[in-house]
Amino acid sequence: MAYRIGVIGGSGYTGVELLRILHSHPEAEVVLTTADSNAGAMVGELYPSLQAAYPHLAYSSVEAASLDGLDLVFVALPHGASQAIMPGVLSSVPHVVDLGADFRLPPALYKEWYGEEHTAPDLQESFAFGLPEVFRSKIGSSAHVASPGCYPTVSSLTLAPLLANGVVAHEGILVDAMSGVSGAGRSAKVTSLFSEVDGTIAAYGLLNHRHTAEIELVLSHVAGVPVSVLFTPHLVPMVRGIHATAHARPIQSGLSTEALLAMYREYYADEPFVVVTDSPPTTKACMGANTLHMSVRYDARTDSILALGVIDNLVKGASGQAIQNANILLGIPEATGLPITGLMP
Repeated sequence: MAYRIGVIGGSGYTGVELLRILHSHPEAEVVLTTADSNAGAMVGELYPSLQAAYPHLAYSSVEAASLDGLDLVFVALPHGASQAIMPGVLSSVPHVVDLGADFRLPPALYKEWYGEEHTAPDLQESFAFGLPEVFRSKIGSSAHVASPGCYPTVSSLTLAPLLANGVVAHEGILVDAMSGVSGAGRSAKVTSLFSEVDGTIAAYGLLNHRHTAEIELVLSHVAGVPVSVLFTPHLVPMVRGIHATAHARPIQSGLSTEALLAMYREYYADEPFVVVTDSPPTTKACMGANTLHMSVRYDARTDSILALGVIDNLVKGASGQAIQNANILLGIPEATGLPITGLMP
């Protein structure tokens, strides 16, 4: 019998992507989805791409939604919204996967990076940080998961082998990442308009982007010592995808590109969603898939290491990874129901 699943916040890009992927999941049945601004609307009418999959499913309001009998709930709400409803959600369902930022960081870090007090700080420690390739055992022993952001997912995993093996310094790491406009969400913003985005690339969140905290949190765990990162995101004129370019200073001698590629392949040998490539990875290869493609280079001339990683920001960077976490929570094979092939052309 399939697990009964709810999706709170099912009308944004990540919510719709959850509905799309979950329809093909052999052990999941979506029986509830909410969208306060579209309460009462049929899912298929609002999103024709989902019409055949959900011909009878309608959006309800969060207030009117009954969570009784659900096995797991995904919460895909804007920053700050999930902490307001989470006490009630946790009291009603055994498992929650939150796709927002509200429960990813410890209380002190949350206040530092988000500039406000958390309204449910006693619940923050109830959530495991949902990056399976690093925290799989912690996720498996938890009841609830906070899935990481899209930038931290690709940036952290692209750098993890270097820090885990003591190859690079723990400071002076640079990450420049480029994201498609779907990462900004579905709400109307001038900076996301076609006429504003097309034909240009723009950096934003300079020196203080909130995802920096998550990247440093993961890499410090991997390295076993504090790690600092200068992270700079960019908006580029495409819909899906993130490309991260990381620069780090080696502290080992005798390095080569071939040796680093071999190290990466060994580190991720048992990871079904990580692909280490000889050639530079492309965002197109991951479109629609829960995969992360990466490569690495050593430059002897400058004694520098260059690491490259790409994901689909809506899949491995959000909804796909959330389902990966849900699979672990429910004790079913981790790759169940998740696409591993990208769309071509």
